[in-house]
Amino acid sequence: MHESTTVVSPSQGRTLFGHPIGLVNLFFTEMWERFSFYGMRALLILFLVDGTRGGFGLDDRTAAAIYGLYNAAVYMLSVPGGWIADRLLGAQRAVLGGGVIIACGHVLLGFGTLPAVFFLGLLAIVLGTALLKPNISAIVAQLYPEGGARRDAGFSIFYTGINLGAFLGPLLTGWLALQYGWHVGFGCAAIGMFLGVLQFAWFRRSLGAAGRNPLAARSDVPLPGVHPHAWRWLAGILFGVALLVALVWSGTLPLAPVTLQHGTTYVIVAISVLYFGYLLLGAGLSSAEKKRTGVLIMLFVCCAVFWSGFEQAGSSFNLFAERLTDRHIGGFEVPAAWFQWLNAIYIVLLATPFAALWIWLGARGRDPSAPLKFSIGLAGMALGFPVIAAAAALAAAGQQVGMGWLAAVYLIHTLGELCLSPVGLSAFTKLAPARFAGQSLGVWFTATALGELIASLFAGNIDFGNLTEMPGQYLHIFWFGIIAAALMLALTPLARRWSGGVR
Repeated sequence: MHESTTVVSPSQGRTLFGHPIGLVNLFFTEMWERFSFYGMRALLILFLVDGTRGGFGLDDRTAAAIYGLYNAAVYMLSVPGGWIADRLLGAQRAVLGGGVIIACGHVLLGFGTLPAVFFLGLLAIVLGTALLKPNISAIVAQLYPEGGARRDAGFSIFYTGINLGAFLGPLLTGWLALQYGWHVGFGCAAIGMFLGVLQFAWFRRSLGAAGRNPLAARSDVPLPGVHPHAWRWLAGILFGVALLVALVWSGTLPLAPVTLQHGTTYVIVAISVLYFGYLLLGAGLSSAEKKRTGVLIMLFVCCAVFWSGFEQAGSSFNLFAERLTDRHIGGFEVPAAWFQWLNAIYIVLLATPFAALWIWLGARGRDPSAPLKFSIGLAGMALGFPVIAAAAALAAAGQQVGMGWLAAVYLIHTLGELCLSPVGLSAFTKLAPARFAGQSLGVWFTATALGELIASLFAGNIDFGNLTEMPGQYLHIFWFGIIAAALMLALTPLARRWSGGVR
């Protein structure tokens, strides 16, 4: 998220296979954080709708709203989480504090038999992830002050840790939840995060100066927005959050997830329209910058549309796996949550071939532009829905739905993700007007958060009580995605011209 030219300390001078020794610490910290995050997320909607094994027994629409609000909040609060690290805490303290808050949140989930305790745990995980997730990547960048290919290789290793955690988390928590109950599964996620925190603190010296101090404390990094009363403002915001929690806890302020879901969606859309309107009409941009902002708007919409379909994975697809999929292999029942690690496996297997493909095409001058990759990614997302619609039609006809149907859907969606997601933030950074480049991360996360909320709206409308309607409901999402892909494809030549040479 942010780069600096930090001084390399002696501890950072130690290397392992040519990489700073601190990368090992960050690799396993991120692995454990993703283990807990994806392990819990794989269980979340299944627990919320369960009414027989200790879950809350909520209806699908309410559960999908909670799931969507949770994921949207994680992305939206990552921007202020980066701001706090840059200006107040430093990335190392932000990661350590965030990890402790996440671990406490998972403990609350594990023991949260009361809804208020459980939702307080979700809030803690959101706040902790907002501190940890953007800033651990910033420390990785600071371990490589020289930049270049060595830093790229370091990030590749780091992202392997992400996918390793995303694979192991659902695998273990899903099995424990099925065998011993939901709270054991949530408790396993808590143990994973505590291990990550302990390991990060124990080997923190290996990071040296990387992320030790806030960037605002460095005289050679001019950082706007640092106010002498920033700590007081932060304390006031936290007090406001605590007051809100107290009002909800006491019942003074009723919690209506579906209403909040709709309201938050409208607010994000309004903020996005106002922001882009300001850029085009009130920011004094040049003609070339306005054209690139126009491309940014196209990609923003594409990003939101993509995640609105892709993020059925943890919501309606998760329910489809539990309720309609034959998950028996011999005498063993595959936990529904295990389907959540398919994406991580596919990424590990396909990321390198995809990267090689782009390099091969680039060497021949045929590397697709970012708008074209976005349209291909949208098409990939859309094409997964005729497959799940066909599986739903089988279920409606009273036939068994094999696990291969969902495996195929996740594969198609992962292919789309590999076309869109890796180039997304890079494209946003390059296209944003120079004096607004620092906000590009916020724009990307806002688009992702909007997509998460739209996904939860779609998921809440999937009617598992009326299987004859379900194929058509999934096909609605297909048309939503394929029309967006066709429009982006038609606009690609214009977007390429408006990009002004930016690729």
